[in-house]
Amino acid sequence: MSDTGKAGDLLSQIPKAQGKGLPPVHLWNPDFCGDIDMRIARDGTWYYMGTPIGRKPMVKLFSTIIRRDGDDYFLVTPVEKVGIKVDDAPFVAVTLLVEGEGESQLLRFTTNVDDEVIAGPEHPLRFEFAPETEEPAPYLHVRTNLEALIHRNVFYQLVDLAVSRDIDGQSWLGVWSGGEFFPIAVAPD
Repeated sequence: MSDTGKAGDLLSQIPKAQGKGLPPVHLWNPDFCGDIDMRIARDGTWYYMGTPIGRKPMVKLFSTIIRRDGDDYFLVTPVEKVGIKVDDAPFVAVTLLVEGEGESQLLRFTTNVDDEVIAGPEHPLRFEFAPETEEPAPYLHVRTNLEALIHRNVFYQLVDLAVSRDIDGQSWLGVWSGGEFFPIAVAPD
């Protein structure tokens, strides 16, 4: 089957949502059918055969059947599993709404595919810094093995919300959400 037909076939295999919620891709174990020419760029743009997928409803539908096994990403339906390439993370957190303040604060993120996620124990934040440039790479856990890269503008909002807290005798800057403190970086002296 050609790559062109694969994307359409996948769409037709996605079960119609019954009520709200995501398809149970973690329960589906179909045979691996090979890789298709689909890629998610670092900025969250989905490409099929080198061309951006311009229809957001289609991207949102594909985003409901993505699964990560180890370091590999797949689109999974009850009858087919195909490999795709993800440059960094499959989602991008593009907006942040802050509710409350202090330790009871909630950080509500919205991704590029309109998932809403509140950071907390089940959806932790993590921060990496590129060793050679110290460029931040902040992430939010969205669902099983899947993360969203936090957009630069949203990261700056987090930095503005940062407070200092001692952890094991060292002062850290970080943010609170859902009763959890997420350290961003060691506080400057």
